[in-house]
Amino acid sequence: MNTSVRMKIWSAIPTPLTENLQVDEASMARSVEASVRDSVDGLFVAGTCGEGPWLTDKERAKLLGCVVRSAAGRLKIAMQVSDNSVPRILENMKAAAAGGADYAIIAAPAFLLNATEDRVAAHFLGAIDASPLPVGIYDLGKHRQIVIPEDRLGELYRHPKVAIIKDSSGSESRRVVALAARAQRPELVLLNGDEFRCIEYMEAGYDGVMFGGAVMTARQLRRIGELLSAGRREEAAALDAEVKRRLYGVYGGESILCWLTGLKYWMVRAGLFEGTASYLGYPLHEECKAFVEADAALHG
Repeated sequence: MNTSVRMKIWSAIPTPLTENLQVDEASMARSVEASVRDSVDGLFVAGTCGEGPWLTDKERAKLLGCVVRSAAGRLKIAMQVSDNSVPRILENMKAAAAGGADYAIIAAPAFLLNATEDRVAAHFLGAIDASPLPVGIYDLGKHRQIVIPEDRLGELYRHPKVAIIKDSSGSESRRVVALAARAQRPELVLLNGDEFRCIEYMEAGYDGVMFGGAVMTARQLRRIGELLSAGRREEAAALDAEVKRRLYGVYGGESILCWLTGLKYWMVRAGLFEGTASYLGYPLHEECKAFVEADAALHG
């Protein structure tokens, strides 16, 4: 981690939904205010944790509008625009720009036939070239069926319109590519997208984090960054272990059985959300529920 730079914290914020799966704007506004209080730098909306791939276009627009109005310039806003073709991504980018987003973030498509290395790279480059917004690349590596070829990552990361990398790959070799691109383009912001590998990425030289768990751990993450910057690694590691304990507890253990439902229930118990409705239907077992109730009472 660059010790002269304050750690950047972005929350890949979950989307509060009503029982009929519409965006709960009042809950979203409360959550934005909580992020401001926690000194979060930016919000990534409609990502995986934000259920963007499942929301209708109308609800995605409502979500973005609510977040932009609530943030009122106090936070940077990134919108996921991933899709299965360049024209569809560009339509999403135009909507994000019209809605007030600061960045458009692209992940690998869920569905791409004839996914040769050249076609996957062209999928990203075609959208980046024509983007009306600065672009973020969300790299899930081998966690996604369609993988950005490692030998093409540098080409994407060096593109002048690419401003942010959300690296959720967990791959050391892909991290090396990102760091090499940042050495050539110091303005490129590298964010760790893996909640459970924070210190590893910070010590490698990443600028901060962007993940769903930041909505409940932002203050602790900020302190970890401060401790690392001060050379107090042992204290940072102890706090990082506490962050992992909390996240596993809310997510339902290392199997992540409850994941999004557990996180939304934490938001309910923290007084931010009204319910845990989602498109994804993760369970909420009793052990997870009990952990969330105790943790939210302490930290919410």
